[in-house]
Amino acid sequence: MPMKHRPAGYSTVEYIVVCAALAFALFVPIADSASGGAPKTTVEVVLDLLQKGYQDFSHAISLPI
Repeated sequence: MPMKHRPAGYSTVEYIVVCAALAFALFVPIADSASGGAPKTTVEVVLDLLQKGYQDFSHAISLPI
């Protein structure tokens, strides 16, 4: 059974579509129900969570034994 060949450059189109979908998903504002404030992008939510986690960690290691 002969294999069907895709036209040249087809994988580039697929790559661009996937990258565009990921960029859209990361940078489109979403409602942040946790803070109740203005909508934030997914990137902003993740960065806020990382910052909060680091603050909690640095506070915990600064406590006396």
